[in-house]
Amino acid sequence: MADTPENSCPCRHCAAEGEGRSKKSRKAAALRVCAGTVLFAAALAPTPLSPAVVTALFAGAYLLIGGDVLLRALGNIRRGRVFDENFLMTLATIGAFAIGEYPEAAAVMLFYQVGEAFQDYALGRSRASIAALMDIRPDYANLKTGGEIRRVSPEEVAVGDLIVVGPGERVPLDGVVAEGVSALDTSALTGESLPRDCAPGTEVLSGSINTTGLLALRVTKTAGESTAAKILSLVESAGSRKAKMEHFITKFARWYTPAVVFAALGLALIPPLVIRFALGGEASFQGWIHRALIFLVVSCPCALVISIPLGFFGGIGCASKHGVLVKGGNYLEALCAVDTAVFDKTGTLTRGAFGLTEIAPAPGFSLETLLEKAAYAECFSTHPIALSIRKAFLEGGSEIDKERVSDYEDIPGRGVKAKVDGEVTLAGKREFLEEQGVVVPEGGAASVGAAVFVAVEGAFAGRLSASDEPKADAAETLSSLKKLGVRRTVMLTGDSRGAAERLGQALGLDCVMAELLPQDKVARLEELEAARTSPGCVLYVGDGINDAPVLARSGVGVAMGGLGSDAAIEAADVVLMTDELSKLTDALRIARKTRAVVRQNVAIALGVKALILVMGAFGAATMWEAVFGDVGVAVIAILNSMRTLRYRP
Repeated sequence: MADTPENSCPCRHCAAEGEGRSKKSRKAAALRVCAGTVLFAAALAPTPLSPAVVTALFAGAYLLIGGDVLLRALGNIRRGRVFDENFLMTLATIGAFAIGEYPEAAAVMLFYQVGEAFQDYALGRSRASIAALMDIRPDYANLKTGGEIRRVSPEEVAVGDLIVVGPGERVPLDGVVAEGVSALDTSALTGESLPRDCAPGTEVLSGSINTTGLLALRVTKTAGESTAAKILSLVESAGSRKAKMEHFITKFARWYTPAVVFAALGLALIPPLVIRFALGGEASFQGWIHRALIFLVVSCPCALVISIPLGFFGGIGCASKHGVLVKGGNYLEALCAVDTAVFDKTGTLTRGAFGLTEIAPAPGFSLETLLEKAAYAECFSTHPIALSIRKAFLEGGSEIDKERVSDYEDIPGRGVKAKVDGEVTLAGKREFLEEQGVVVPEGGAASVGAAVFVAVEGAFAGRLSASDEPKADAAETLSSLKKLGVRRTVMLTGDSRGAAERLGQALGLDCVMAELLPQDKVARLEELEAARTSPGCVLYVGDGINDAPVLARSGVGVAMGGLGSDAAIEAADVVLMTDELSKLTDALRIARKTRAVVRQNVAIALGVKALILVMGAFGAATMWEAVFGDVGVAVIAILNSMRTLRYRP
C-alpha cells in the first residue's frame, strides 16, 4: 500500500494545509482511477474494436490506475530502496503486459487501488479517534479583570487569574471553581458520557465542556502545564514507539521481498530449462513466466506491513476513547504480558485525602461536643488528620472562632494542648493523654486508620478515627486483574506498616511492603522482577513524584493522569486520564483484543498467501486468485484491524 509520511509539522496551520493538499490529491487520484476504470470496462466490453484499440484501452487504463505505483517504484529505485511492494507490483504487471495478459495487468492495479482506498479509510478512522483530542485545547480564554471580561489566548493567562467559562464553552485551563454551579462534559478526557456536577471549590480540568451554568474559575496551572497540553504531548509521541511484532514485520519484509523476487526469477527460468535440457521435453517459457508473475503478485507483503501497525494504531485509538493514553504500540503489547501488578498506596489505591471515619464519644459527652472540642483543639494544626476533623466540623454548618482558643501548644509527634473556652483540652495519641494523667479505657484504639484521643479537663472525652479511604473501584479492579490472569498484586508504600497491612487485607492484596523510601521502592520492584518464574512483566501504578523512578524502571509504568504529578506522567508508559483505577483493566482488555486481532491478521495473510503461492507454482492459480491473495487479503486484514476501534472493554 502507499507510503505514509513519517514526519509532519504538528502545528494547526501546517496540519490544515497538509489536510487540504491531501484532500486535493485524493480527489485527483479518485478521478484518475475512475477514468481508468471506464477505459478498462470499455476494453472488456464485447464491442467490434480492433485488437490494437483494445490493447491501447488496456494500456491507458493501466497507466491511469497504476501510474502512481510506477512512479513510486522508480523513485524508490533512485533512492536505493529497490525491493518493496511498489517494485513487486510494477514488475508483475509489466511482465503481464509483456506476455500479452493485458486484462490481468490492469486488473491487478485496479484492485490494488481499491485496497489502498480501504487502507486510507481505515487509517483515517484510527487517526480521527486520536486526532479528536486536538479539539480539547480551546483557542481562547475569557479573562476577568475587575469588572471587564477580555478574550485572550490561554498562554496569556497566569496562575491565580480569574477566567469565565460560559455554557457550551470548553474549559481552557485547569482551575478551581470560584463562582457558579454547573455540569461538565468530561467525555473527551475520561471517555465517560455522564456529566459531572461542579460547585465552588471543585477542581476542573482543561478540555472539559461547560454544559449549563456560568462558571468563574481561579486558574491553577498555566497553558503549558494544563491537563489538555499534557494529553496532547503524549498523543503526539504515541505513534513513534513500535511494538516487537511491528519491528519483526519490518525486518521480515526487508528480507522477504528480495527473496520473493529471486524465487520468482527461479520459477520462471529453472523449471523450463530443466524440462527442456535435462529431461528432453517441451516447456513453454511463457507459461512459467506467467506462474512467476502470479507468484510476485500474491507474495506482496502489503497485508502484513499495513495491517499490523494499523492494528496497534487502532488499539491506541480505542484506548484513548476510553480514557487511557498508551504512549506506543510496544507498551500496548507489553500490557498483554503483565503477570505482576504493583501499586503505590496514597492517591493510587486510596483517595489521597484523609476522611473522618468514626466518632466515638465517651460516656457523658455527645458526638457534637466531642467533634467541637477536637476541631477547636486542632484549629491551628496542619496535620492531615487535623484537617479532616476541621472539615467534618465545618460540614456540619458550624464555624471555628479561634478567639475561643488560648494557650495553644503543639507537641510534635504527640498531640496538641490548648484551652477551649477556658477548659484544658488535649488531642493526640493515647500515650500523650496518659502522660498527662488521663485514663484512656482499653479498646480505645481505632479499628481502621489513625486515631485521635481527646480529653477535656482531665476526663477522657472519646476518640475520632481518620483514614485515607480506598478508592471506590480499587477492590473491584484488583479482583478483575486476577480474573485477567495477573498472578500477583503487591503494594509498595512509605506509610506505616499497620495502616498498609489493614488496607492490603481490605483490598485482597497478595503482598504489602511498607515504610519504604523512593529508592527502596525501586529495590523492591527489582526483587519482584528477579523472583518471577514466568516470562511476563511487572506493571507499576503510581501518581506521585516519588513514583517516577519506579515507573521508569518497571516493565510497564502506569500513571494517574487526573491528579498525578508531571514527573510521574512523563516517566510512565501508560496514563489513566482520570484517577479511576478501573481504567487499568480497560487498558489490559484493549491490549489483549489488539493482540488477538494482529495475530489473526498474520495467520490469515500468511495462510492464504502460502496456499495461493503453492497453487501458482503448480499452475493451478490464475492472476485473479493472485489479486485476491494480495489485495483481498490486505482488505480483510485492514477491516479486521478496524474492529479494535469499535471494541468496548
